[in-house]
Amino acid sequence: MKTPEPNFSRREFLRRNSLTGLGAVLTPSLLANAAEKSAFTVLDDPRPAAPAFSVADAPALMGGRPVRTKEWPIWPQWIPETDEKRLLEVMRSGVWSRAAVVSEFEQQWAATLGSKRCLAVVNGTNALITSLAQFDIRGGDEVLIPPYTFIATVSAVLATGAMPVFVDIDPNTFQIDPAKIEAKITPRTKAIIPVHILGLPADMTRILPIARKHKLVVIEDACQAHLAEINHRKVGTLGDAGCFSFQNSKNLAIGEAGAVVSDNSEFMDRCFSYQNFGNAYGSAGSVSVSLGTPYQGTKLRLTEYQAAIGLAQLKRLDAQTTTRNENAAYLKSKIKDIPGIVPYRLYDDVTRAAFHLFAFRYKKDAFKGLPREVFIKALSAEGVPCQKGYATLNNMPYLNDAFQSKNFRKIYPKEMLDFKSYVERNRCPENERICNEEAVWLTQNLLLGSRQDMDEIAGAIEKVRANAEKLLTLK
Repeated sequence: MKTPEPNFSRREFLRRNSLTGLGAVLTPSLLANAAEKSAFTVLDDPRPAAPAFSVADAPALMGGRPVRTKEWPIWPQWIPETDEKRLLEVMRSGVWSRAAVVSEFEQQWAATLGSKRCLAVVNGTNALITSLAQFDIRGGDEVLIPPYTFIATVSAVLATGAMPVFVDIDPNTFQIDPAKIEAKITPRTKAIIPVHILGLPADMTRILPIARKHKLVVIEDACQAHLAEINHRKVGTLGDAGCFSFQNSKNLAIGEAGAVVSDNSEFMDRCFSYQNFGNAYGSAGSVSVSLGTPYQGTKLRLTEYQAAIGLAQLKRLDAQTTTRNENAAYLKSKIKDIPGIVPYRLYDDVTRAAFHLFAFRYKKDAFKGLPREVFIKALSAEGVPCQKGYATLNNMPYLNDAFQSKNFRKIYPKEMLDFKSYVERNRCPENERICNEEAVWLTQNLLLGSRQDMDEIAGAIEKVRANAEKLLTLK
C-alpha cells in the first residue's frame, strides 16, 4: 500500500526544512521533561542545545520564526559505499529478469520474518491480489476489511470480483475492531484482511479465533508493518499469508515491489505459478513450459536490480526499526499530556511496532476550536511536516464504478449493488471521525532523527496550541 502524498510537494518539503538558523521552542514543562533521564536508548543529538523561547511567540504561519528550520532525515536512504557494489554487479551482468538475486532476497526476507517461504512480486497490491486469488476468493465472495487503510487493500478485493465489506475501527489504535467483526459475517464471507495500518499491529490475538470459528482465510496486509511483532512473532506470519510492500515510502524501500509470505508450501507454489503466467511450479506441476500452461496467471515477476536494492536496504532495517520505536515512545511521552493530543495506543501483546507513520488524534476543542486543517498548516509552518491522512474509503465513487461493471452485475443480485444501500450498510462512524476530523500523521523519516528532534516536534505542537486563538483568525 502506498502512503498518500503529503499536503505539499517533496520540493516544498525540502525548501521548508533546509533553512539555517533558529532552534526549538520549548515551554518550561517541556524543558523540564527534556532534562529527565529516559528509559529509551536513543543517541543524543551532537548539536549544542538550542536556545529556548516562549511558545507565546508569533506562530510561523503568521510570520513568526519557526520552531525548526533544519532538514529532516531524507528517505529513502542510499549509501554508495555499502549499497552500490551489488547493484552494479547485477547491472553489469546483463541478468536483469528474475534469477538468483531475487531468490536470495526472498530467502532473506522469509528468514527475517521467521516464515518458511517468500515470493517477491511487483508491488504490495499484487501481493494481495495473488494471495486472494490463490485462496480461491472470487466473484460472489465477501472479504472483511477495515476502512482505515490505503485504497490498495480494497482494490485487491475488487480485482478478484469479490465484495469488500467494511468493519469499523478502534479509534484508539486505528485498527479494525475485533468486537465488530462477527456482525459483518454472512454466508458469502470467505476471508478477512486485517491491516496493520501505520505499522501498528492489529489485534490478531482476538481476530484469529474469530476467523477459525467461521472458517475464514486470514490474509495479513502488513504492507506498512515491516518487522512489527505480536508476542515476538512478526506480523505477516500469524495468518494464512502475509503481504508486504516495498514502495518508495515504505520502511524497506525498493521503489516498487512487494512480497507474499506463508508457511503453506502448496499455496506458495500456486502463488509462484500465478505470478509467472500460470506455468506449473513445484507441487503445482512440472516447470517445463513445453508441457503447456495449466493455470490462469499473470506476470508479476520482480527484477534482479530491484532485489539488489532490497538486499542493501534490508541490512539497515532492524536498526532503523529500533530507532523508530524508541523515538516514537519518547515522542509519545512528550505529547500525551498536551490537552487535545491523543497519541496512538498499542495492544498489550505488541512487542514491537514498525511506525511507518506516527499518528495522533487531534481534538480541536482543546485548541479553542481551531480546525484540523489550520492546525496542520501551522504545525508544518513550524518545521514539522504533517498531514491528515486517509479519506473515507467506504463511500467513494470507485466502489460504484466497480458495482456497475458487467461482471459485478452478472455475479451479484441488484440489491447488493445499490450504492446508496451499500454505503449505509458499510457505515463506519469511528472511521469517519478519524478521517474527517481527528487524525494527524508524521512520516517515518522524522522518527529517524534525534531526541532533540522529538523535543522540537513536541515544542511545535505546544506552540500551535498556545497560539490557537490567533490562528483562528486564519480560518
